[in-house]
Amino acid sequence: MTWIRTISDQEARGRLRSLFAAARKRTGRVYNIVRAMSLNPPTLQASLSLYRGVMFGKSPLSTIQREMLAVVVSVRNRCHY
Repeated sequence: MTWIRTISDQEARGRLRSLFAAARKRTGRVYNIVRAMSLNPPTLQASLSLYRGVMFGKSPLSTIQREMLAVVVSVRNRCHY
């Protein structure tokens, strides 16, 4: 559980509710990294768009290579995300 105030599924309205629904559709749940930005849905949407662009946009790196880089950086930073 995050110590940052977050918006619960029951409290989510409008665009945030849609973003939460899309997250559940993609991964089966709403991860805390998404909830941490729930107080600012435009920032959450921009962050998700950046992630999709970096991970799935046109690149000389394959998706697998990008995922491997993300894992290496996360391990190096001692981050479990």
